[in-house]
Amino acid sequence: MKLVELTAYLESIAPLSYQEDYDNSGLIVGNGNQEITQGLISLDCTEAVVDEAIRTGCEVIISHHPIVFKGLKKFNGKTYVERVVEKAIRHNIALYAIHTNLDNVMDGVNARICQTLGLKNTRILSAKGGILKKLVTYVPQSHAEAVRSALFKAGAGNIGNYSDCSFNADGTGTFKGAANTNPYVGQPEQLHYESETRIETIYPAHLESKLLMALFLAHPYEEVAYDLYTLTNQHQQVGSGVIGELDMPFDENDFLRHLKDKMQAAVVRHTASTGKPVKKVAVCGGSGGFLLKQAIAAGADVFVTADYKYHEFFDAEGKIVIADIGHFESEQFTQHLLYEIIRKKFSNFAVRLTEINTNPIKYFI
Repeated sequence: MKLVELTAYLESIAPLSYQEDYDNSGLIVGNGNQEITQGLISLDCTEAVVDEAIRTGCEVIISHHPIVFKGLKKFNGKTYVERVVEKAIRHNIALYAIHTNLDNVMDGVNARICQTLGLKNTRILSAKGGILKKLVTYVPQSHAEAVRSALFKAGAGNIGNYSDCSFNADGTGTFKGAANTNPYVGQPEQLHYESETRIETIYPAHLESKLLMALFLAHPYEEVAYDLYTLTNQHQQVGSGVIGELDMPFDENDFLRHLKDKMQAAVVRHTASTGKPVKKVAVCGGSGGFLLKQAIAAGADVFVTADYKYHEFFDAEGKIVIADIGHFESEQFTQHLLYEIIRKKFSNFAVRLTEINTNPIKYFI
């Protein structure tokens, strides 16, 4: 298949518009029209991983972390980033990253951590705003159902666990076409009154082109009247971190042992015990310290994340246990998540997990 088929599917699950401003997710090296037969999945894209792709005949590497975060001005092979990009280009291997956009979807990186730890009743810890929009259109009552159905099929009308959501109000529309028009109802140059339905529905901004195309195809009018509004509402299915609950409360030390075992962590750095049982747990794969206030406000007993600095541990202030399990350890199962996502859609596409442990941090125990 073509590379664009794979990338388009991944971006339907984790849209690029959901990534953070500093990120560089997406196709970093390669051409969408490139034919691919095999792919290699890795948390990081290193020289060893590229060598593995060459050795196994993989034409694309799908990594969680982008190999390039900033613009490269020179390719002299002086850094591992330059060497990875150079080698990938020489061997016609595409590099694709799916990073914070996969972090920020409900069924992404943090959901896999919750699943591994046995957390239930999960929800986004810090939902994102500014990514929802509203479409309002006016349609003859006879075609309202067809237009609504087309909009829902294109991805509109989803609110939390509810789908096909819209508001509808009947009224009267007026219009007068010019001499050269061909109106669906009424006559050119004559004022016409039509019984219409006002349809309102929300949608994620990245689906706007698809939604408008569906509207224009389903709407009978020669000129479609519609309004687009940007909303400040938070999208409850998109955002940073996830919080959930354990089936049964854990003693703090027992939970830390459970965490270390399930997440295959060599060590867990944590703050002092609060003396409370652990029932509610907040998680954020990678560097999640920016979510501490939200974790406390949500009533989490433990906050599982990585990359905490010495002075940042003081911010727990006895209100919560911060548990730092390491960056690689917190995201390592993302590889398995990507494998499952790709295999479910493309059963005939040969995809494999890297055999390389890309964790740059080693522990002397």
